[in-house]
Amino acid sequence: MSCRPIIFMLGLAALASPAFADDASLSGMLSCKAVADPLERVACYDKAVAAFEAAQSAGDVSIVTRAEVEKVRRDSFGFSIPSLPSFGPRAAGQAEAKLDRVTEAVQSVSNAGGKIRVVLANGQVWVQTDDKSPRVKSPASAEIFEAALGSYKMKLDGGLAFRVKRER
Repeated sequence: MSCRPIIFMLGLAALASPAFADDASLSGMLSCKAVADPLERVACYDKAVAAFEAAQSAGDVSIVTRAEVEKVRRDSFGFSIPSLPSFGPRAAGQAEAKLDRVTEAVQSVSNAGGKIRVVLANGQVWVQTDDKSPRVKSPASAEIFEAALGSYKMKLDGGLAFRVKRER
């Protein structure tokens, strides 16, 4: 028996499989799961994986871990970045966890013009915006949390909360 009919049948099976088109997404690969015929399913997976690998090599697709997403959320806390996409592959029906409070180690604290400037160990810089006078005697940690109307407050070592804005 000649190999030509088998190759021809595999070619037809690949054409008959669910169209992956130029969509290099995970859903394209997952759609192959629904293909009943084993040869067609393998051909679909091969095509989907090849498109995904090409997109990844070109830099069009990137895989991000949950830990990396959490790091971006923590690092960007206090900044409004509307163009930053919601990274959320989540379990069905599960809402995306909102980060509304962080606690970080304090690198340094200075006081200029009656306003406290706090540099955190992660490089963030926060500046006081209200007129409160919290004690700032070599604090070890800063807790920053969301307040009303998109503002933020900070507590140094659990002390008095005062309003802050992120400078850097």
